[in-house]
Formats: sequence, structure tokens, C-alpha cells
Amino acid sequence: MAKAAGSVLKKTVLELGGSDPYIVLDDANIEKAVEACITGRTLNAGQSCIAAKRLIATESVYDEFLSLLEEKLSTKIVGDPLDEVDMGPMVSVKARDEVHVQVTKSVDAGAELIMGGEIPNEIGAYYPITLLAAVKPGMAAFDEEIFGPIFAVTKARNVEDALSLANQTEFGLGAAVFTNDLKKGEEIAKSKLHAGACFVNDFVKSDPRLPFGGIKDSGYGRELSSYGLMEFVNIKTVVVKKA
Repeated sequence: MAKAAGSVLKKTVLELGGSDPYIVLDDANIEKAVEACITGRTLNAGQSCIAAKRLIATESVYDEFLSLLEEKLSTKIVGDPLDEVDMGPMVSVKARDEVHVQVTKSVDAGAELIMGGEIPNEIGAYYPITLLAAVKPGMAAFDEEIFGPIFAVTKARNVEDALSLANQTEFGLGAAVFTNDLKKGEEIAKSKLHAGACFVNDFVKSDPRLPFGGIKDSGYGRELSSYGLMEFVNIKTVVVKKA
């Protein structure tokens, strides 16, 4: 698209993939962080560019976060969206199968399968909510964008390690940090997370009032807000000098 548009000197905005990291720090409200991660990952069956794709918890809260996440996820119902369920099927069987390959590759590489990870024996593109723990760089669940309901949890030694892991990706669309220290959270979001949209104590979302877009392999330019409008405007300069 960029090449075609560039050949005729047309402006473009590219919003591409994402592998959004959500960092849970020592002083985070774990219950609220878990709820935000679940909402941010199960929306549209995880098929969102800004879904919560890599969950990075510091060592002191990792076990508590993982345990509560498993507990909450175990109550979620996957099924026909016309029924009372929490999540429906994926967009296609092909997309579901691609996600399953990524899950399988991650488990084969050493990730711990806590729940899910099996293709159900039923008609439709259903895939269970899947929880992977001990996810590390080099695994598909860490390195690639998984476009489905997969929760990939990584342990970090401390905040510095968490930030290093968060930024260790070719993508840069969204990111989130959870902490009760709002000043620290804002500083991390502003200066230390490499992404176009960074949230503190909430899941990443788009809003027509705010510019939306990424950096690195997540694209360029911005949608929404006045910034999005200006992306496709040719600004004209007019100078009038008094006669």
C-alpha cells in the first residue's frame, strides 16, 4: 500500500500489527490489573491490534497475578455469541489454526500451558481461552503477534527488566503499565515504553478524541482526533504583504 501510494505521491497512514506489553509492577492493584488484562485480551476473541498480548509481571507479584488470572479466566464461557457467553468464535478456522500453531510452538519451546490450548471438537472457529506461563523471548508467544485469545505471561526480575522485555519487540502500537504510583506510571508511559499509545492502569483502547497509531513495525501516521484529520490535509500557505 505504501509503495503504491508513494508512486503517485499520495499520503498514507499505516496502522499495522501490534504485540502490546502490559507491565504489572510490585505496587499494582493486582485484581484491577487482572480485570484490565482480561478485558483487553478477550475483546473480539483477542483479534485486535491493541489487544493485551504480552503480560509482564515483576517477580514479587508474578505468582499472585498468574493465580488470580487463572481463577478469573476459568469462569469465562466460550460459545455461540447469540447465547449468554463471554467470548465467541474467531473470524475463521484458518485464523484459529494459525493461532494454535503459535501456541504449540510456544509450549514446545518451554512455555507452561496452564489452561486451554486444545482445538475443540465442534463446528466453528472456536478456540478456548488459553493461558501460557513462563513465556520468554524466543518463543512465538513473545516474539510474534498472536491474533487470538491467548494470555502469555512473562516474569521480570524488576521494573527495569520489565521495561526491557516490554520494548523487546519489532512492534510499537500500544502498551500499558499498572502501578499505584501514578507519577511513576506516567513517567514510564511518557518516556520508557516504546509505543504510540501508552495507558496507566487501564487496557489500551482507541478513542476518537485521541490520536491513534504506532511506531516501528506497527506503522506510521495517526488516525482519529485533529491529528488524524491533518494527516490527509495539504496545508496551504498564503502571505499577503501590504501594498
